Formats: sequence, structure tokens, C-alpha cells
Amino acid sequence: MDCLLGIDNGLTVTKAVVFRPDGTPISVARRRVAQSLPHPRWVERDMDGLWTATAEAIREAITTAGCRPSDIKAVAATAHGDGVYVLGRDSRPLGPGILSLDSRAGALSDAWNATEIAAQALELTGQSPHASAPSAILAWIRDNQPERFAGIGHVLACKDWLRFCLTGTIGTDRTEASISFTNVATQAFDRDALALFGLDALWNALPDMAPSAAIVGGVTAAASALTGLLEGTPVAAGLHDVTASALGIGGHETGLLSIVAGTYSINEVVTDRPVTDPRWHCRSAIEPGQWNNMAVSPASTANYDWFLDQFCRAEQSEAAKSGAGVHELLKPELDAAFGRPSDILFHPYLFGSPYGSTASAGFFGVHGWHDRGDMLKAVLEGIVFNHKAHVDDLRSVMPITEARISGGGARNPALSQMFADALDLPVHVTSADEAAAWGAALTAGAAIGLYDSPQAGARQTTTILRSHTPNAERRAALAARYTLYREMAEAMQPHWRAIERLAEGSRKAIAT
Repeated sequence: MDCLLGIDNGLTVTKAVVFRPDGTPISVARRRVAQSLPHPRWVERDMDGLWTATAEAIREAITTAGCRPSDIKAVAATAHGDGVYVLGRDSRPLGPGILSLDSRAGALSDAWNATEIAAQALELTGQSPHASAPSAILAWIRDNQPERFAGIGHVLACKDWLRFCLTGTIGTDRTEASISFTNVATQAFDRDALALFGLDALWNALPDMAPSAAIVGGVTAAASALTGLLEGTPVAAGLHDVTASALGIGGHETGLLSIVAGTYSINEVVTDRPVTDPRWHCRSAIEPGQWNNMAVSPASTANYDWFLDQFCRAEQSEAAKSGAGVHELLKPELDAAFGRPSDILFHPYLFGSPYGSTASAGFFGVHGWHDRGDMLKAVLEGIVFNHKAHVDDLRSVMPITEARISGGGARNPALSQMFADALDLPVHVTSADEAAAWGAALTAGAAIGLYDSPQAGARQTTTILRSHTPNAERRAALAARYTLYREMAEAMQPHWRAIERLAEGSRKAIAT
């Protein structure tokens, strides 16, 4: 049987999925990849450990699928965008990979945003500076780890490191290249983009750029031995995971809103012209002459996962033993909370926000009569409200009539319905069960001619499983609460900065 392999590397898990060409997943294998947090705001991972875990997942996925290595006709990877994975001139990792949750460069990006650099970056590259961008992280390395900076031979993204491990070839694709150093108009690397951030020395370290569905090499003998893939199996360039998720749900189309409710709050619309605005990133889409406008912040269902980890450990343990879903175990509590008036608000800024690097999460309006279900409901609502803030920004300029959703928000019907009510849009959940991995697999399939293009493959294989239409009564109630949510976030900005100063003082006191 003919199969495709899609690799999806997130911030905590690396995943390998074997698909039939119609998009049906045959097997899924996962491995957790440990994060290292050696200092406040640092979030790193061992690059060799990431490859080992990914290779193990690939081997397991092929074995579980019951297919022969020769059945895998092509492979492609996607992975978390932003952050940076640097190699020395010997093509070996030059320190750990730095994840997009890392905010060590927050003060640097905040300083840029307070100067003319912000407007210049937006005009030239299509996006304002932010803490997890390669531009900010590389400038931080330049200023704080000069020996490491001087040794940089290649600047890669996460999925490009996995491609190198599979094929031995170094490069990137159009969607990943546009994260920091491309000209938004030409969609090509631009020396001026490096110079803007004082990174001119890295021009030769930028990778070659290929279309996402281009074959960029074959599986090497060494990678074959580790993964079980057949040596020489074609590997496509792949794509940034934000774009891969939209592609996988059939949402990488002009005018459609694609929502990824995962670790990050991701909200994206494809346009036929660059639409630059400080409220979102305007990056290259899969096809030349198209742009993907992404309003993004690290403030989505990672907040829900945190709540489960901190306050629902007994239910998680029971779910692990019984095989039941933790969401089902919590459903009676949550249903009861939804049956009561809402009077708790939650800002979902545990790992970042649209309000700069000093913002933090918080519950407001909690009283002694509230229970865990009320707080969980507020967490879910806060997640939706953060998405709504981004979506409202996008549709202030771009017409949007419907949305497609993937990630944790797609799996929970109550949350999907809350999205429809809050956004006042029809929200569709598609057949793509592993959206990002399937997006990667679609580029692999297009690379070997199974589809005319990745988008054509998505159109052929994606169907709507469930649709949610807005409820007028709930929409009105959420609209009033959302207004207060935004007003409180604006009012909290000076207080968040003061809280951050308290935290810095505490860290210094502990250090001494």
C-alpha cells in the first residue's frame, strides 16, 4: 500500500504519523521531548535528543502501521516556528535549540519596539519585533554569548534540523524563511533585514530556500538505520507548523480564517497581497505571490493543560488508569458551571500575551462560593477571548465569513461552540485528526506527484465533520464579558510591569 509520513514536532512532543493518500491516519507514534529551563525565561531542548526521539517515533509508526519501509513513498516534517536552532560550521549543533516559548530576548524586542526599528521592521519584513523571533534571539546571543555567535555556520528552524538529520541537506522552505529576514514584498532573503537588527555577519549562515513541496533529498543510510525508513525515500522541504495546521484542515485558502487552538493562539488568513500591520505577522504562504497573515500569541490551550496539571491530577491519574478521557471526567463539573451565571474572568497569559513580555495570567472576581468548575470555565473563556482579540484585529482589515479550527479547541465541542458564539462566525471542525502532520504529508505527496499541489491535496481529502453556528443569546452575553476582559487587560499593563519588577527583586535576593 502507498503511504505518506508526516512528522510534527511541537514544543513538548514529537510525532510521526503514517497516512494513506486520502488523509486517513494509519498509525501515530509520539515521544515526549524534554525541555530545559536553566534560567528564568529560557526554554531549550537538546537537538540530538530531539532527533533520537523523532527517529524512535518514526520507527514505531512504521511498525504499528504494519507497512513495509518501501510503502512510505515520501516524507516531510513540520515543527514549531520561531525560536532558533543553530549549527556550527561543522554542521553540528552549536548549543541547545531555543524554543518559541523562550522569552530571554523580551527586553531586547521591547526596546526595538520603542524605537523606529519597529516601523522599519514592519515595512521591510512584514512583522514587528517579538521575543521569540530569530532576529531577537540571535541578537541576544550576539550580545550575551559572543563566542557562540561567532561560531554560527547555519541558522535553522526546528523542522529544518529534522530535515538535515533525515537527508544531510541544509535548507528551509518559503514559509519558514519569512519569519525574520525576508523582504515581505519580494519574499526573498534581504541583507537589509539582517542589518536592521545588527546581524549582518549571518548573511552566509541563512539557509537556501525551496518550495514546501520540493524534494530536497533522500533518507540517508544513517537515518534509515535509526528510523526504519528505506534509504533514498524522498523528503520534501516541509513547512512551518502554523501553515501546516491550516493546510491540514483545508484552511490555507484565500479569505478563510484558520484557528489553531494549541499551545499558541494562532489565527491566520491567506491573502493575495501583503497586508502589514503591527497586530499580526505577514509572512509568506505556500505559493509565491500569496501571504499568510498570522495573529499569534502563546496564550491558548497551554493554559488549559496547566490547569489540568495543577488542579486535576486525580482525574488525570484516573483517566490514565481507566482509559477514559480527562475531559469526560470533568464534564459534569464544567456543565454545572456553564449552567450558572459567569462572574470570573481569566487572562490566559501564563506563557506570553499580546501585551508584551511582562504580562501575566490572573483570575478576577473569584469568591468563596466558586468551585473548580467555575475556574475551569473561566480558563476556557479566557482562551477564546484571546483568540477573539486576534481575530477582531484581522477582520478589521480582511473580510472573514467562516472559520476552521484545529488543535485542542477542535476536539472539545463545548469549546468549539464557544468560539462560534464569541466570534459570531460559523466554526467548522474538519476530518483532519492530525492536522499539522497531515499538512506536512500533503507537501510530501505533492512533491512526488500524488496531488497537483498541497492545497489541491487538501481540497481532495478534507471534509467537514462538525459545524457550530453562533447562538444569539450566548453571543450577547460573551460580548459584554469580552469588553470587560479587554478593558481589564489594558488597565493591568502598568501593574504587570510592577509585578515583574517584584519578581526580579525576589530573584536577585535569592541569588545573593
